[in-house]
Amino acid sequence: MAEEQPGAWFGFGFCAFGQALGSGRGRQVHSPEPLGAGVDVCRVSASWSYTALVTRGGHVELSGSASGAAGDCRDAWASEGLLVVLRAGPGPGSGALLQAWAPGSGLRGEPLWAQDVVSEAEGEDEAGCGAQAGTLPLLPGALTYVSPRPPFYRTLAAELRARRLELGAEHALLLGGAGQVFSWGGGRHGQLGHGTLEAELEPRMLEALQGLPMAEVAAGGWHSVCVSETGDIYVWGWNESGQLALPARSLAEDRKTATGEGLKEDGAEVKRAAGGEEGAPAPFIAIQPFPALLDLPRGSDAVQASCGSRHTAVVTRTGELYTWGWGKYGQLGHKDAASLDRPCLVEYFVDKQLQVKAVTCGPWNTYVYAVEKGKR
Repeated sequence: MAEEQPGAWFGFGFCAFGQALGSGRGRQVHSPEPLGAGVDVCRVSASWSYTALVTRGGHVELSGSASGAAGDCRDAWASEGLLVVLRAGPGPGSGALLQAWAPGSGLRGEPLWAQDVVSEAEGEDEAGCGAQAGTLPLLPGALTYVSPRPPFYRTLAAELRARRLELGAEHALLLGGAGQVFSWGGGRHGQLGHGTLEAELEPRMLEALQGLPMAEVAAGGWHSVCVSETGDIYVWGWNESGQLALPARSLAEDRKTATGEGLKEDGAEVKRAAGGEEGAPAPFIAIQPFPALLDLPRGSDAVQASCGSRHTAVVTRTGELYTWGWGKYGQLGHKDAASLDRPCLVEYFVDKQLQVKAVTCGPWNTYVYAVEKGKR
């Protein structure tokens, strides 16, 4: 089997704190630009004001409001209140060391706290340092995870058989061993997907997705996305900025201001919105409290999704990138600051003959890993 050729990382969106986003000129980047250290980077974790880059050599490098670097790193997870680093143990079979740092420390001095964790099979972590988001905040062994708020170290029931865990602003999503999706935490924007706006204290399986094995989950600030094993996309939660690719009132009002279109007395847009029956306006959707099936243009199948605070990005099986939602800082990558309530292809990667392999969203920015077409 041919060795996979290294690609490059690209960034776009908010960079007012000097985050590693291409040139980093000004407060925002509207179109994808290569990261300076893109070839060597294998994982990216972005918070609002800084970004953590993990290199293939096992280093973590910070850029933005926090700066610094450290070695012997397997993974890193960035949040505004806590920077979590998973480091290699002192020798073979010694497990791993979890450290939590104040972001402003620059990884210097002593961590806020440290915890020995059981490592996965020897060599698995190093081999898995490809273009992906890593495992954090889920810890090796899949029985514990890290939270940015106390208690910082939390346990999971063994029967969940967690494969992946994602944290939003107020909620958590977990992908189970058989492809089930569980959610818990705050639900006031419908982000839990149980059909209500109630909170859940413990992981609860999404009944609407029973019998539909999922391969990926992604948590935005107050919205959720999952990708099935067959490439279908399901979305739920808050749609205030079109982040679910469902008709959003705020975007219709922006279009009305820009084009002079009006709204009917009942609030429906005069021009038919996507998703309505032919000739009839679609209703605006502020909150979608249970999963809704979303179709990409041209019937494309999805393989990965990532969510920012109020935007969404999806990679297709053919290596294209679609983005939608809030775009004020250029985080959608369409050369402007417009917001969208429909999936839109990021043309940059098509024009450059690049195949997108992975995407990782920060709250207000987006990072993408891509390789030249024709390379594995």
